[in-house]
Amino acid sequence: MQQFDYDYLIIGQGIGGTALAWHLHELGKSFLIIGDSSMPSSSRVAAGIFNPLTGKKLVKTWLADDLFPYAKSFYGSLEEKLDRKIVHLAPIYRPFRSIAEQNTYLAQTADPAILPYIANTPDPRNDLPYVNADFGGLEVVQSGWIDLPVLLDASRAYFRNQNLYQEATFAPADLVRTEERIEWHGQQFGMAVFCQGFFALENDWFNWLPFTPVKGQILEIAADITVKPYIINQGIFALPVAENRMKVGATYSWDPLDWKVTEGATGELKSKLDGLINVPYTLKDAFAGIRPSVRDRRPLVGVHPEFPNVSIFNGLGTKGVTLAPFFAKELCNHLIDGKELNPLVNIKRYFSLYFR
Repeated sequence: MQQFDYDYLIIGQGIGGTALAWHLHELGKSFLIIGDSSMPSSSRVAAGIFNPLTGKKLVKTWLADDLFPYAKSFYGSLEEKLDRKIVHLAPIYRPFRSIAEQNTYLAQTADPAILPYIANTPDPRNDLPYVNADFGGLEVVQSGWIDLPVLLDASRAYFRNQNLYQEATFAPADLVRTEERIEWHGQQFGMAVFCQGFFALENDWFNWLPFTPVKGQILEIAADITVKPYIINQGIFALPVAENRMKVGATYSWDPLDWKVTEGATGELKSKLDGLINVPYTLKDAFAGIRPSVRDRRPLVGVHPEFPNVSIFNGLGTKGVTLAPFFAKELCNHLIDGKELNPLVNIKRYFSLYFR
């Protein structure tokens, strides 16, 4: 039987690599995570919001009935294991823009598919005097946010103490693949799993996949009042993270794809925020990141079309906090037990791009 130093080499410690590591850990598999704290990370910029009803048309998030219960269980177990506050449950208040929108949304709430995600309590706008909600609003429940920096830092410390994490800058040329093993810096592995987010575009193993990365910027502000624990969502989000602090976002841009904060994006967010709330605030900070989005807006999960010991877990886009736990579990089941992946996330759907 082939012996390796570790069963898996996990390249990247964003939300994807971290979720995969925890699932492998629970299954008793050995792994080494390569992480580089000096590199920018979209997981650390992201607000971490989980929202079951999205878009102007109040559409239920894809696979919400599966993703949300599993994510709740996954993050709840990590809170206990790491002794850190990670999960912040918070309703999402969506102010109506007009009477017409009010009528449309209220009619949609009769749909049995979305009814479990709508509060059956009175409109809370009287408790939110700082929100511009002349036409009232809709309260979405089973929502909230994950404190991703706390989760990632605490996970890294845990795995480092277990000798399962190594701080290193990964260069694709340093990875050597043979039919029998993966080799990296003198260590041997059964399989490599790339969880690099945007940086997968620089990786010859998987740069043929149809990534459509999107730059996003968020702000952190201090309001002149105490804000209530409601996420406000109307074109942008305003997420309370402390007594008077909020994260505000996000923008979407494609050129240039860099990690720099811009005055244009800051101005765009401030303009939208001024239409959403009616109290003074102070801009405290701004952050930019590049979302690893995909052409069909579905994750990229699976094994390389030619090399069976090379795989990928990526393309989680704007919904990484809900997608990562569920599909990390699915990937583990696929790699360990041979269970089929959901064809909508399996990279087999793009094999024609590799072989053309």
